[in-house]
Amino acid sequence: MLVAISNTPRDYAWGSPTLIADLEGRTPSGAPEAEVWFGDHPGSPAVVHDGSERTLDAWLSAEAAAHGVAPKLPYLLKLLAAGAPLSIQVHPSKHQAVEGFAREEAAGVPRDAGSRNYKDDNHKPEVIVALSDTFTALAGLRDIDRTRALVDALGDAPAVAALRERLADADASAALRTTIGWLLGEASEAEIAQIVDAAASTTSTEFAAELALAASLHTAYPADPGIVVAMLMNLVQLRRGEAIFVPAGVLHAYVAGLGVEIMAASDNVLRGGLTPKHIDVAELLGLVDFRPAAPPFLRPSVVDGVEVFAPGIADFALGHLASGTASDLELRGVSIALAVDGETVLTGAAGGRVTLVAGQAALITPDESPVTSDGGGEVFVAMPGA
Repeated sequence: MLVAISNTPRDYAWGSPTLIADLEGRTPSGAPEAEVWFGDHPGSPAVVHDGSERTLDAWLSAEAAAHGVAPKLPYLLKLLAAGAPLSIQVHPSKHQAVEGFAREEAAGVPRDAGSRNYKDDNHKPEVIVALSDTFTALAGLRDIDRTRALVDALGDAPAVAALRERLADADASAALRTTIGWLLGEASEAEIAQIVDAAASTTSTEFAAELALAASLHTAYPADPGIVVAMLMNLVQLRRGEAIFVPAGVLHAYVAGLGVEIMAASDNVLRGGLTPKHIDVAELLGLVDFRPAAPPFLRPSVVDGVEVFAPGIADFALGHLASGTASDLELRGVSIALAVDGETVLTGAAGGRVTLVAGQAALITPDESPVTSDGGGEVFVAMPGA
């Protein structure tokens, strides 16, 4: 079966007031619209428009056996619209999530407590594909020599010298671990402000984009230690259709733009700055992969003319049906199609059929594989991974 599903935008403060509305071709609500969730996550399950108007979690619980599918999706698909920077964050591995969740359950930490680190026992790798002409993100820790060069450009204020000293360890991972631990747990607000002021006053052009971002972050989060943590990270400018994959342990933050995001079905987030929320520095330091690396771009494979963003994990893959050409996509398990441009007719192998315009989504059961797009618009299709 192919059946329409829908959800309403979540009004997180960092959301854009226009990007999702513009995609859907409607008048903005005036409120920030940060994310629209297309999945069965209990935090905001989609509604299935099959006449029952059940939420997707309830629909799967009742209908999974009849369709020969699992009663829970392994992934969550989203539209994400960042009008302001999200917090710097990291997600645990599956092993870390299982251990951390059990530990907090045994300690009796309420699941809705602000100090709770592990809301469930799952990992949360994620992929985001840019829909806006540019999508700005921070992803992973930059080459250490480049970071040292950036800090050298900031001059010799005492706090800058303290930052430089901590980055001097010959072991790059150790240097970054020490530095981030100091920034988040020991550096004073005055020291953070001094580093930010040095960044604002430098005349260096080599790191102009990074320094401009630091100034922007300071406006949003004055003297937040995450501003300096961001200066240690890869600044990534995705063009429309480009993607990054963020596995466990990789520090990241989405800064500005509209994208399609798919992740494992989890709500486990540990924050590392640019937030008024709880930061558990010790736990964060135990999760972060401090090895410097290039930005984690994910290039799609192309099968029979169809792009598939597949990071090689069991939780999810993301197919991309471009506009202008009819195409078929082989599915794995229960899938969700999300239109992002134009009007598209999807037809399944079992005879199901649905028409989607930008911002609309549909649930697809496995018996409809392969699903065919008429090429009238652009559609992303979430499904379990290999």
